[in-house]
Amino acid sequence: MAIPPLPQTPAAGSSREPAPAAARSAVRLEGVRKHYGDVEAVAGIDLDIRDGEFFSMLGPSGSGKTTTLRMIAGFELPSAGRILLLGEDVSNKAPFERDVNTVFQDYALFPHMNVAENVAYGLVIRKVPAEERRQRVAAALLMVRLDGFDKRRPSQLSGGQRQRVALARALVNRPRVLLLDEPLGALDLKLREEMQIELKAIQHAVGITFIYVTHDQEEALTMSDRIAVFNHGRIEQVGSPAEVYERPTTAFVAGFVGTSNLLRGDVAERVFGSPGTFTVRPEKIRLAEPGAAIATDEIGVDGRIREVVYLGSETRYHVALDAGSELVVTQQNLSTSSMQALAAEGRPARLIWKRLHSLSINA
Repeated sequence: MAIPPLPQTPAAGSSREPAPAAARSAVRLEGVRKHYGDVEAVAGIDLDIRDGEFFSMLGPSGSGKTTTLRMIAGFELPSAGRILLLGEDVSNKAPFERDVNTVFQDYALFPHMNVAENVAYGLVIRKVPAEERRQRVAAALLMVRLDGFDKRRPSQLSGGQRQRVALARALVNRPRVLLLDEPLGALDLKLREEMQIELKAIQHAVGITFIYVTHDQEEALTMSDRIAVFNHGRIEQVGSPAEVYERPTTAFVAGFVGTSNLLRGDVAERVFGSPGTFTVRPEKIRLAEPGAAIATDEIGVDGRIREVVYLGSETRYHVALDAGSELVVTQQNLSTSSMQALAAEGRPARLIWKRLHSLSINA
């Protein structure tokens, strides 16, 4: 079913006209820091988020991503630096003075209100006329495929349906920026994967900026136009999903975004012929018989398969290298049975990959 766009007329009481999507940034952070006593949660961030893009903040717990989102929302004020929304400095403005809405992991729905009343709540607070409220609520529920659910209570809905209600409640206010704080974290894997596709489709249909916080790398890779990888209050890398995955700039990004092999020091020099830190993704490596020939544009190293992990669609091989250290290799089970895969444990093998798949990165 096609997703209908929400009407783009200005909200009641607002004379603001929508800005051209390509003309400016939706959110800009300039030297933003946040301290809690002696703890520096965000350690000086510069970031430019484009109008109309799906932007993800990815990182482990305590990396500063949620604190950054809360500062954009206005729930926290920066200790230093500036936050600009559509060119306006909102660093010290309250949340209700910012043209943003936030969707939380726990949905924050009112249990005593039905679906329509929950979605309409912000419009009631803003004194939007009743008929306009009705039309906007209906359009928002249709957008999230909950038309016909308007009279139900949150307790009568599944987790995925409650998440859609929370999304509709945020979209009905027509914010220029929608902030999403790990909104799919409470859902089971299958439903979470379905909602990832739906969220991206909805964002594309409404055309507003989505800023999405997650610690789930696959979630970020699936939905995002660009990703900022956070670590210890700083941004390690910003780029498209392909850039962040295929060309990580630091060892942290290589290890956090997907599975990656790191070779350092003497082992790196023996394998690559020069010192430094190198990474190669497990799926770029193929297993071959010991002593197998390699092409001029390839690297080959010998080792012994220490462990085999059969995962159904693919198998993961942990290979102890003769040169020292260990590499992980993943291969799709296109014609390999579980018995064949597991029988490889303990056998010698040669690992071969293209030189261009070896990246020199910052340690």
